[in-house]
Amino acid sequence: MYGTLAGALAGRKITFDRSAYTATVDGRIVGTGTTIRIASIQVHYDLSVPAEAREAAERALAVHPQGCPAHESVKGAIAIGWDATLRAGDAVVALSSASAR
Repeated sequence: MYGTLAGALAGRKITFDRSAYTATVDGRIVGTGTTIRIASIQVHYDLSVPAEAREAAERALAVHPQGCPAHESVKGAIAIGWDATLRAGDAVVALSSASAR
């Protein structure tokens, strides 16, 4: 999803500092007996864009999972969500997959 979001931003001609664009991932593993499985994945993004690109960046965040082959391959079996701290000029916006629905 990290690369898909970067591509969605680039495709919209949104400039961003790739060295400051980060993502961390949390996964929840569950098990029964000796078998384990991934139950959920949460991706946490941190990125900065110019103030004038805020709306386009918010749209890119909202739709990027649907463009990610890995997300589309496992979404029926693993709960996947994202949240983002988006810095747009002087504004700091918290976004999430829950708010993008």
